[in-house]
Amino acid sequence: MNPVDIYTDGACKGNPGPGGWGVLLKSGGTEKELFGGETPTTNNRMELLAVIRALEALKRPCAVTLHVDSQYVLKGMTEWLAGWKAKGWRTAAKQPVKNVDLWQALDAQVNGAGHKIEWRWVRGHNGDPGNERADVLANLGVEVALGQRQASM
Repeated sequence: MNPVDIYTDGACKGNPGPGGWGVLLKSGGTEKELFGGETPTTNNRMELLAVIRALEALKRPCAVTLHVDSQYVLKGMTEWLAGWKAKGWRTAAKQPVKNVDLWQALDAQVNGAGHKIEWRWVRGHNGDPGNERADVLANLGVEVALGQRQASM
């Protein structure tokens, strides 16, 4: 399996408001950058969409190290997902899972595309070069949402 490092980030100007997502994919000496946005949206939706778009960009099963600065995404995928699915996409408080459409899309990517994924949390805005670049890309995605720039996909 081809090893790929992926850095993702989401941004939102207002929550809800115009938002963007950014992705940096690195494999060997090659890098690819993706970004896009939508409005109105929330920061959590953009964090999820960044990971979904990153995994969709992979053409074949890969050994992925996925770097996220979102505890929401990390805990959702590593702690909460199995319980949500077992409870019919309900939380422990029996409430509907927020952003269920994106969680289901991410679940399908993670469990249906054949990737081996290692989830890593990175502290946001703390000097990690991959995370810093994903943040810049997410903010370019906000410009897409505002009609000031074309998406890069």
